[in-house]
Amino acid sequence: MDRALLTRNVLLTGETIEKKRAEILDYFLKTYETYERLFDCLASDEVFYRQPEPLRHQLIFYFGHTASFFINKLIVAKLIDERINPQFEQMFAIGVDEMSWDDLNTQNYSWPSVDEVREYRKKVKEKVIHFINTTDFALPIGWKDPFWVILMGIEHERIHIETSSVLHRQLGIEDIKEDPFWVECNRSGEAPENELLPVSACMIKLGKSRDDRLYGWDNEYGVYEEKVEDFKASKYLVSNGEFLEFVRDGGYKHDEFWSKEGQRWKEYKGVKHPAFWVPKNGEYHYRTMTREIPMPMNWPVDVNFLEAEAFCNWKSKKEKKNITLPTEAMWYRLREVSGLQDEPEWGEKAPGNINLEHYASSCPVDEFGQGEFYDVVGNVWQWTTTPIDGYEGFVVHPVYDDFSTPTFDNRHNLIKGGSWISTGNEAIKESRYAFRRHFYQHAGFRYVETEKREKTHQNNFYETDEQIAEYSDFHYGKEHYGLSNFHKRCAAIAFKYTDKKGRALDLGCGVGRGVFELAREFESVTGIDFSARFIRIGQFLMDDRRVGFTRKIEGDLKAKVEVTLKDLALEDIDTSKIEFWQGDACNLKPHFTGYDLIISMNLIDRVYDPEKFLKDIAHRLNDGGIFIIGSPFTWDEAHTAKDKWLCTQESSAQERIEEILRVDFEKIEEPFLEEFVIRET
Repeated sequence: MDRALLTRNVLLTGETIEKKRAEILDYFLKTYETYERLFDCLASDEVFYRQPEPLRHQLIFYFGHTASFFINKLIVAKLIDERINPQFEQMFAIGVDEMSWDDLNTQNYSWPSVDEVREYRKKVKEKVIHFINTTDFALPIGWKDPFWVILMGIEHERIHIETSSVLHRQLGIEDIKEDPFWVECNRSGEAPENELLPVSACMIKLGKSRDDRLYGWDNEYGVYEEKVEDFKASKYLVSNGEFLEFVRDGGYKHDEFWSKEGQRWKEYKGVKHPAFWVPKNGEYHYRTMTREIPMPMNWPVDVNFLEAEAFCNWKSKKEKKNITLPTEAMWYRLREVSGLQDEPEWGEKAPGNINLEHYASSCPVDEFGQGEFYDVVGNVWQWTTTPIDGYEGFVVHPVYDDFSTPTFDNRHNLIKGGSWISTGNEAIKESRYAFRRHFYQHAGFRYVETEKREKTHQNNFYETDEQIAEYSDFHYGKEHYGLSNFHKRCAAIAFKYTDKKGRALDLGCGVGRGVFELAREFESVTGIDFSARFIRIGQFLMDDRRVGFTRKIEGDLKAKVEVTLKDLALEDIDTSKIEFWQGDACNLKPHFTGYDLIISMNLIDRVYDPEKFLKDIAHRLNDGGIFIIGSPFTWDEAHTAKDKWLCTQESSAQERIEEILRVDFEKIEEPFLEEFVIRET
């Protein structure tokens, strides 16, 4: 790694604005270049169109994604009002995890050339540099400051430095080339004998405050306390050599060691060994990011959670002990006893194999001692048994509301400690990242011995965010049939005026009640909302036939509510006809077209460019299609810049909407209450 590009986290405090401006600019430029240097490892431009992991996009997507993120978030934050390339900024917008609303259908994409994306990245770079050099901000930088969005973009790109490097490891070796920029460890040997060391009990307090000196993602803030009882932890991370015992003992063949989820994954994938092990001439070789090398027995094994869990079950039976993975709180306790300082106090060199300060690969598990233990921080991430959720006091950032909440589903487990390529926020003590249990990262594990199985704090599908809970209650709660009747009424209007009941689109669908009502008669219904927090409620209801939320009763008193499709008289709905997608109503992807009905309620005054939204709608309807629009016209600068408001008076707002739509539509119903109906000519 070129040491000139190594960085440390930017403090949110500083002596002067201009000094901090220069520091952030330097941080941005080094991040941007490091990411591009990662793609220099691809053997040719053709490799950009490979899809090394079926649950991820082609590599070209990620090359453009981190650049488009800057523009999309600056637009959402209303810090800029002009896009660079609207097509790219819709194409490269979403695709981090395989949620139901991610679009992994390759038929929906016509990828640009690599040179076009390189040119786009160059233009974004110039735009961000100009923004950094000319935009006013204050110190300390808070999450409402314009520079918070810039730091968000930088940290987002640093996440993708790591996740894209994992995809590089999943490419065929012929598709990758060695690059002197990425210096991998060249030392290996026999695995050290692992042992369990005692760790004493302690009360652990997690979560950071709003005045923390380092940038944080929304799930890091808040408060959580847990009493960690005495336990023992493995001195080293589990090495390739130690894991090989499990493999040779038939660990992948015996279902008794695997959870039901693990068995399904194992059978589906047909796995017999870790993903980065390469069978060759009766032995295993090992795949780094750019090479295949003889198996380094003393390097940490790279596995997903399901494999790590199976190993622990095997070891429990073998040694007649309760061996398991640690919880999140246990990892923090290990960090405490290791005596490690957080990143700003590291000194000249990182205390472990992290932040690209030592290698561009893993290294021996007995190289970096941290107290009595090794690799509490660095080398590879460490799986925990804790599903990610929000601490008490969790609040989403309005510019990136889908960073954390889509993962609060008990299917994403936290990884802790960072890897050799973890930089920026990933490398600090308070970072919280989680992945699906079958996903691969540069992640391994250490095991612990406890007297009993540890309980883990979980989000049990109850929506605690006040705004979303309120929406859920209004749309699905038994006490609020008024709004459900509203949706039924809108659906009745749609059924009345739509001759063809093929495809329907509920644009700005919120938590999805209208989608279910439309599904009574339409052959297929798509619900799109900008907020992942909103659509996950409809998705949970569709997938699990239940949705939970909290209802405020009086003062601070709350009650848990759970409803099912049956409670809502929707049990006969064929949910296979329904799909939910996250999307920007002002910049939808091209394949969201060909609808017989588009309905848009309470959306026009919440988009950042209402006129653009209205002018685009006709092109997404079939000939003779119906567009139903409704709004209370509660214009708010939090959603729409004032110069974009269609007007300030309700009557003139309706007139302006009709004026814009008259080009492509004819009105077939006069406005009543808050709705009026038009038909495409």
